[in-house]
Amino acid sequence: MTRIHAERALVAGRELTDVVIEVADGRITAITSGESPESADLRLGTVLAGSGNAHSHAFHRALRGRTHDQGGDFWRWRQQMYAVADRLTPDSYERLAEAVFAEMLVTGWTSVAEFHYVHHRPDGAPYEDPNAFGLALARAAAGVGIRLTLLDTLYLTSAPGEPLLPEQSRFGDGTATAWLDRWQRLHETHESNEGTVVGAAIHSVRAVSPEDIALVAERLPTEAPLHVHVSEQPAENEQSLAAYGRTPIRVLADAGALTPRTWLVHATHLTDDDIALIADSGAGVVMCPTTEADLGDGIGPARELADAGVRIALGSDQNAVIDPWLEVRGLEAGERLRSRRRGRFSPTDLESARTSAGYAAGGLPGGLRVGARADLVELQPDSVRTTGACLDQVALVATATDVTKVLVGGRAVAEDGRLADGRDPATLLTEALKELP
Repeated sequence: MTRIHAERALVAGRELTDVVIEVADGRITAITSGESPESADLRLGTVLAGSGNAHSHAFHRALRGRTHDQGGDFWRWRQQMYAVADRLTPDSYERLAEAVFAEMLVTGWTSVAEFHYVHHRPDGAPYEDPNAFGLALARAAAGVGIRLTLLDTLYLTSAPGEPLLPEQSRFGDGTATAWLDRWQRLHETHESNEGTVVGAAIHSVRAVSPEDIALVAERLPTEAPLHVHVSEQPAENEQSLAAYGRTPIRVLADAGALTPRTWLVHATHLTDDDIALIADSGAGVVMCPTTEADLGDGIGPARELADAGVRIALGSDQNAVIDPWLEVRGLEAGERLRSRRRGRFSPTDLESARTSAGYAAGGLPGGLRVGARADLVELQPDSVRTTGACLDQVALVATATDVTKVLVGGRAVAEDGRLADGRDPATLLTEALKELP
């Protein structure tokens, strides 16, 4: 057993002092306050639960700072993204993902749900190991110590009824059955791996037909998390209505794919009926405020979803920004801009979105509570940003710069902006990006 002593910690929305967190097999087994430290304790200062990144595309990080000069919209950005995807190899992606995951870790993201759809060679032919890219991502996460939920993604059409575009060839498996077979092999490879959860994703209603969505919903193991991009753009809704006479949410519901294990990414342009369907199903929503702002997607109905009882998690998506604290602020700021009112989410709501909901989206128990993974973040309480802040509101003022130490499974994996072994994420990124001119 490991004992961690925190001078103060945020537990169940309350600031406690002299907190002892007991850890066994990487999980929290007890939390008590008002206790003096012992000589063998791991001593920490101000402690919060680790952040659960519920949506990431690691390779999009290569576009940071390179897509902002000529305006445009999501669809123009997408063409630049395809160009990066075309240059990836399993080896280069492993190095890039390791660097991106390292950056996540030092900012306080302690788990990541990687929505992974680059599977094959540029012409669509499989590698000798058809899961070469997925295995590379798993190695990258293990190499830095972040928890990974690998969401292997089904991607079959460019639009309803339309074949994949040439630049999408490496995303597809031809049929849903072929994808399920490959997914099963990937799952079997990692089913005993404590550090990696293998989940699944349906890229979108644009990319998978209702019939194939239903097949996946039927055949995918019930314990596997299932994620779907949904209603990110009005054009997606228009295509779904034209092809199926239904919104994407209704398509998912009718196919049996809207259940408590389902997480809907973005959900920006929803109808009232969509929100009711999501709430009735028990599905969750992943919002990615910095990406939705960067791509000009719009501001989703977060308050309406929460009022209906829908769980909301946060993700870094395209990784133009990697900072959980900015995603928290983006969620609240978007609501303030929509409503012209402050305090749309309580500090407890925002903490849940950052921690336990993000972990739940990855099929993991999170938060600073007994039974959860012992993934913790130590913050500097008296920086120019955080000094004077109440602990339950510190996420609204902190940034990644304020993270001083990160623990995963009770073990220190990062400190003062570097990995525990001393590696600098900036150096890792610089070297990885050289392979993707």
